[in-house]
Amino acid sequence: PRARPVPRSLPAVADGNGAPTPAAREAPDAVPAAADPGDPGDSATDADAGDAPSGIALFPPPGTNPPKPGLIVPEGFALPPGYVRHYQSTDDGKQLPAILMFHPDFTWVDERGAAIVLPADGVVPPEMAPSGLPIEMLAVPDTHIEVVEPPPAGADTADTAP
Repeated sequence: PRARPVPRSLPAVADGNGAPTPAAREAPDAVPAAADPGDPGDSATDADAGDAPSGIALFPPPGTNPPKPGLIVPEGFALPPGYVRHYQSTDDGKQLPAILMFHPDFTWVDERGAAIVLPADGVVPPEMAPSGLPIEMLAVPDTHIEVVEPPPAGADTADTAP
């Protein structure tokens, strides 16, 4: 079966007493029956399966998504609405302190009700930090990962298998 997105919240409707009740959910989409294991299957799916990454290739190589610098949020600090802690780790697996980011589902407006433009990366700059938060920036450490030695140039790895 294939997953499908589920709405985050459903609109409430009033019952006869005026109390809100959850709206009725729609019937799930029809789920196609599982394919017969003996069936050769769809040729497009079979052809695509050979091109899909597998094993360690499923993970991005080191340095692909480096940690973001930002304001460190102490664990005991209560965040006001619109902010979240963002936990990250280095490529070598070291956990970094949480940084402050804008909540993606929160709409920020100024005193007049106009939308505030937020940084594209979602990291809160010091001037937009909530009051009471100590201003301490995370210095992202350099990470060095030992990489397996690549094969010599021009070597065909298919011919070297035992």
